[in-house]
Amino acid sequence: MVPILQNSCARATSLEEARYRIDIPIEGRRGARVVALDDGAATLVRRLAREPWNAARFYTLPAQEPGEPGTWLHRTSGSSTPLADELAEGDVVVMIATRNDASAAAVETLGRAAAERGIMTAAVALGRQEGMTNAVRALRPYARVLLVNGEESDVAELLTAIRS
Repeated sequence: MVPILQNSCARATSLEEARYRIDIPIEGRRGARVVALDDGAATLVRRLAREPWNAARFYTLPAQEPGEPGTWLHRTSGSSTPLADELAEGDVVVMIATRNDASAAAVETLGRAAAERGIMTAAVALGRQEGMTNAVRALRPYARVLLVNGEESDVAELLTAIRS
């Protein structure tokens, strides 16, 4: 076993090692679909939508017809779009909740639809951990990655990290 030396990082960033880096954009990225699950999250999503992103699209949930939660999404521009159409063009779904009463039925619909298509899911529950118990309970079965945090800036950092 060879020990990791202090200068290993310096060598990894040398010009010689830099030739092994891949600096081109990832081909085939279809983009993130960011869905606000409540009014507070919708405000955040509309603000994020104004920022420059690669191929991310931002949505809110409209008032749902009984028995069909989450089958339609609202774009931040106000128009509606079928969930199936948006998932056909996405490669990750990020659900955002800011209230404890996030719609469990809508989360289930989004999560199951993404899983059926092999699309990765992530969720952010913004708020004090003890105040988001029901939202976390609704999100946990349908989000491979779940971040429970009180910082809105973490949402933008998450989207940046997944190259939205």
